[in-house]
Amino acid sequence: MKTKVLFLLSAVTPLLVAGTAFAQDAGSNANDVSMAKALAAGLAIGIAAAGGSVGQGRAAAAALEGIARNPNASGKILVPMILGLALIESLVIYALVIALKMG
Repeated sequence: MKTKVLFLLSAVTPLLVAGTAFAQDAGSNANDVSMAKALAAGLAIGIAAAGGSVGQGRAAAAALEGIARNPNASGKILVPMILGLALIESLVIYALVIALKMG
């Protein structure tokens, strides 16, 4: 328990202190705003691509497992799987469009 508290304190303290270390005296800089937009766009497409790839992997694995258990149902499994993969991919493409609009 003591090591968990120590680990939590050592992980949270730099996050609290770093904000004051980088504080500016004057208002925001236009360069800072463009850097924040680029960072947000990169994170948005990265998280969307990671989530989409995990979803597609799980959907394909479940479909292949279903086909392996019952080969006669491959026609009934394949079409909904392809439709699901297309919908997952469209969400990732929407995230890409939003990320491009942000940047």
